[in-house]
Amino acid sequence: MMNIDSDHDDLPLAGLVVLDFSQFLAGPSASLRLADLGARVIKIERPGSGDLCRQLYVSDLQVDGDSTLFHTINRNKASFAADLKNPEDLERVRGLIASADVMIQNFRPGIIERLGLGYEDIRKINPRIVYASVSGYGDTGPWRDKPGQDLLVQAMSGLAWLNGDADAPPVAAGVAVADMITGTHLAQGILAALIRRGGRGTGSRVDVSLLESIMDLQFEFFTTFLNGSGEAPVRGRVCSASAYLSAPYGIYPTRDGFLALAMNPIGELARLLEIPALEPYSSPDSWFESRDEIKAILRDTLSTRTTRVWLDILTPADIWCAEVMDWPTLVAHEGFKALDMIQDVATASGARVTTTRCPIRIDGRVLKSAKGAPKVGEDTDRILQELLTEHPHS
Repeated sequence: MMNIDSDHDDLPLAGLVVLDFSQFLAGPSASLRLADLGARVIKIERPGSGDLCRQLYVSDLQVDGDSTLFHTINRNKASFAADLKNPEDLERVRGLIASADVMIQNFRPGIIERLGLGYEDIRKINPRIVYASVSGYGDTGPWRDKPGQDLLVQAMSGLAWLNGDADAPPVAAGVAVADMITGTHLAQGILAALIRRGGRGTGSRVDVSLLESIMDLQFEFFTTFLNGSGEAPVRGRVCSASAYLSAPYGIYPTRDGFLALAMNPIGELARLLEIPALEPYSSPDSWFESRDEIKAILRDTLSTRTTRVWLDILTPADIWCAEVMDWPTLVAHEGFKALDMIQDVATASGARVTTTRCPIRIDGRVLKSAKGAPKVGEDTDRILQELLTEHPHS
């Protein structure tokens, strides 16, 4: 087995080697989490351009020639440059596969097989490997070859129709939620397969798709739809935050910002906020049926005073509410600072990036790593030397 960085020796996945052939977000987010938990992750990238995410900018900001998005999701990894259409490079990659524990790929259906790196090919090289694949819509059906892109999946899955008020157009989530939840599911499947391998000694194939993952993300409300009349949910017209939840659930404007109200008794709100107009809605039966009327009354009242005034009234009464914060407000708050959620990482050239850390704690330990994202092929020579040392006749 290839060498493992010593500072990861006491983490749960220390000793595991992951070969990540994937690009963009879903696959790399899964391998990032495995790296955070101690695995050694080696990105297999095309020489020169590498992962296309290197040039996928979420703003005009780049660090060391690559997008901040790439740095965020590929920290704590190594890079091995290989042209998979070059027989010599392909043979080197096969040598890596022979001693790896996990392989991740997100090529479009059929391409990886044409390269000779499909599951049936790989299990002959290494029957203990966990082979993990990401697709947009699965390997069968009329959507098989459709581009698996986050916004497209949000649009097709119905998720965009759940957001916003009834008279507004569909609204996409502000982050790549389909990619991120798919990466989470992929990591879960990989870990389950590794546990089974520990008992049976054999590897597995793990498959996830963006569409299946985003449907699972919606399982709570989608199940309500499946067991209902078959009609699409109707979003509220006023401060809607859920098509299926009753008033007061929503986000309301205040005099200087916004206030989120979750599930709360309307009668209690009427008393605390001194709103007589809400008194006719004391019965829970009316909270969904009359949700727009209730929310309109709340909206008109909450807009008259500051967010802090309302929080000072509602929070001591254990009303579920929160200020709607932007990022500058969030990072300045002591509550956020107490989480120790931010870390600095550095590339081999010395470029520094401030980003989030792993959200998982192990035995109370906050998991951080100072290693930034690699340049394309940065670790190729070192990895080849390790491979030749361990397998001198390969």
